[in-house]
Amino acid sequence: MALKTLSTFLSPLSLPKSKFPQHLLTTKPGLVLCEFSRSQKSRLPADESEGTGAAAPSPGEKFLERQQSYEAAKIILKENKKRKKKKDNAVKASRNVASCYGCGAPLHTSDAVAPGYVDPETYELKKKHHQLRTVLCRRCQLLSHGEMITAVGGHGGYPGGKLFVTAEELREKLAHLRHEKALIVKLVDIVDFHGSFLSRVRDLAGSNPIILVVTKVDLLPRDTDLNCVGDWVVEATMRKKLNVLSVHLTSSKSLVGVTGVISEIQKEKKGRDVYILGSANVGKSAFINALLKTMAINDPVAASAQRYKPIQSAVPGTTLGPIQINAFLGGGKLYDTPGVHLHHRQTAVVQSKDLPSLAPRSRLRGISFPRSSVSADNVEQVASIENDLNAFSVFWGGLVRIDVLKVLPETCLTFYGPKGLQIHMVPTEKADEFYQKELGVLLTPPSGGENIESWKGLESERKLQIKFEDVERPACDIAISGLGWFTVEPVGRSRKISQSKPVETTEELILVVRVPKPVEIFVRPPIPVGKAGAEWYQYVELTEKEEEMRPKWYF
Repeated sequence: MALKTLSTFLSPLSLPKSKFPQHLLTTKPGLVLCEFSRSQKSRLPADESEGTGAAAPSPGEKFLERQQSYEAAKIILKENKKRKKKKDNAVKASRNVASCYGCGAPLHTSDAVAPGYVDPETYELKKKHHQLRTVLCRRCQLLSHGEMITAVGGHGGYPGGKLFVTAEELREKLAHLRHEKALIVKLVDIVDFHGSFLSRVRDLAGSNPIILVVTKVDLLPRDTDLNCVGDWVVEATMRKKLNVLSVHLTSSKSLVGVTGVISEIQKEKKGRDVYILGSANVGKSAFINALLKTMAINDPVAASAQRYKPIQSAVPGTTLGPIQINAFLGGGKLYDTPGVHLHHRQTAVVQSKDLPSLAPRSRLRGISFPRSSVSADNVEQVASIENDLNAFSVFWGGLVRIDVLKVLPETCLTFYGPKGLQIHMVPTEKADEFYQKELGVLLTPPSGGENIESWKGLESERKLQIKFEDVERPACDIAISGLGWFTVEPVGRSRKISQSKPVETTEELILVVRVPKPVEIFVRPPIPVGKAGAEWYQYVELTEKEEEMRPKWYF
């Protein structure tokens, strides 16, 4: 209960006797502290007594203050331990420590290689002029110049150390969301849809409304019909039993679909704080930059927020703490949150120098195996190809191996992923020898040197049994978490030619897929990409009730 200060001119006898000690009546007049009774407190306005007036901080601001106080306490404890050894080492953190606007890490001057480090002279100068909120830490400066500096222990191939934060610590920073009233904007990477989906997002978001934003649609193959892709995304979302307000297909690079997200946020925000949530390296910082750039056209608040915006890089875990952004003119704050680290993605097993090779930079192009050297109009020669894939193994860089145990003659595998990963096909009997010899040379990543010494190999194995249900469409996609996917489809479909022999559908196709141990493999309905995808994709017929329950999608 709050203490109130009474004027020295008030008579002590005028105070409530039940709250005023008798022995103080004989003392000299002075400053007296008295606690209001419950009946007196009730006379105060409700906003003042409950602390919910116009000037009251939002739940996001309260969370940010708690988080900064916690980080400051850790820095002070760490500094105090050092001061026992070196007494001249002064503490440089206040109770409400400022954070780097690029990554959200608390600013400090102790460890030069730790996130949040600032040169002592710069720190003192900015602190003197009350400009710590405009400081970019050394790690963010290096990231903005293309350096690959991971900071999350157990991620990016590193076991972690005293300077690393853990994936569990970053999750704890999001734990308060399920208890607050907020609007959640959940991001998913279309190239790694199932691997980046965060199927247990309700554990973090609670019952708060969710807007699903699908990023990087500009990377899909040319002539892809986004109407088909949008319907496919909604179907996949419904299978995961996640109720969302709406689905938006976007590109942070070309700004496609960003305006629709802004309209949805303004419609559903209702004075609440907005949190951008997603797995690590899904493109949250890039999306926020695109959001601010689009909003700045009509919103002066968003225009001013562009000056100090989060850093974006290919390193999972670029953002290490919540970053508050004043982006809305009508109240409520925008928060960039630390990425949720998923250990089942390929980015969790490769070293930081190999991370750029896993991030597609341009449109995906399907690469089909077996490859045919004959022309497309030579139907007779193409139709005579038999058993091209049986008893062969296909390597996708050094990260994936596919052993073909049994397939139909008319089957091919079409790969969609980063161009930096080369694909090689060798007889299965020679696959082990080829992998040991070419790992780090032809089969990269992992790259050579120290990366090969620490590489554990393709320890996880999954046997897949697949059957063609329709000769006019691919059988399925096999998605590798954090990398991309390959499609199992008829040869005629991939080469866009007619066939003289119908495809058999009675026999099963048997593949064995090998990946590094934590990486997951997803078997899913094929995503309709490219011009051919719009030809074979079939929309699901819905009842009126199902149509009402399905979220709308926009692009």
